[in-house]
Amino acid sequence: MLFRRGRESDNVEDRRGQRSGGGFSPSSGKGIGVGTIMLVLVGMYFGIDPRVVLTLVSTGSAIKQQYQTSAPAQKPPSDDPQSRFVSMVLADTEDTWADLFKRQGLRYQDPKLVLFDGVTPTPCGMGQSAMGPFYCPPDQKVYIDLRFYDEMKRRFGAPGDFAQAYVIAHEVGHHVQNLLGTADKVSSLQSRIGKAQANQLSVRMELQADCYAGVWANNAHQARQILEQGDIEEGLRAASAIGDDEMQRRSQGYVRPDAFTHGSSAQRVEWFKRGLNAGDMKACDTFTAERI
Repeated sequence: MLFRRGRESDNVEDRRGQRSGGGFSPSSGKGIGVGTIMLVLVGMYFGIDPRVVLTLVSTGSAIKQQYQTSAPAQKPPSDDPQSRFVSMVLADTEDTWADLFKRQGLRYQDPKLVLFDGVTPTPCGMGQSAMGPFYCPPDQKVYIDLRFYDEMKRRFGAPGDFAQAYVIAHEVGHHVQNLLGTADKVSSLQSRIGKAQANQLSVRMELQADCYAGVWANNAHQARQILEQGDIEEGLRAASAIGDDEMQRRSQGYVRPDAFTHGSSAQRVEWFKRGLNAGDMKACDTFTAERI
């Protein structure tokens, strides 16, 4: 990838090296409460395995509406190439989505990107590396442990700078859904339907975020020529590697389509390509598509 302008975002918060603290009270031991249910639902909507959430609850973590980190927010060091790279990716998504929203008469609100290692408190519950990158709607922040990129290369066979950028662009796609009200509509509907139908809606949410990642790449390249030879292949390889079918094969040895929450490898590749080829958000309406 080529970032000729080299602008870095001011919206990166570096929590690496901090101990998590504040904002979470010990579980009372009286069973699953409303806060726990909310956490599980948020996790389902945005791709976090509810089993991970419940494990956290069972070990004594619970949600409070207000929380504080153990240290003030700080910027990543200037001599850290990887954090500088993700900062430039975030800056490029800011520029691209601000322009796309402006064309529709809307104002884009920048999300923040939180770098952490191990665990970190969030309004959506205690975030941990095992969840992978995720977006938390209440604070409009994307959370990522940068060691996930090593996992992408080593375990998933998806190396490359554009593969890394795709991950951030996908999570920013969830932020776009949040700003446009899509997330609220989906979560409201999911609360009134069965698990299988809720999973299907989750898949459509995730595929739309993949499509939005493609829309970003298309528009960013048209404006700033950020893509190099091989970048698109890296993105497609990353989308394929983290499809539900591939993840299930790795974790349990078989595939259960009814348990999909993100979409198959083929679906994720297809919707990323749709956004990339069209460069238009209208191409990303996964919710009215008869076939995804």
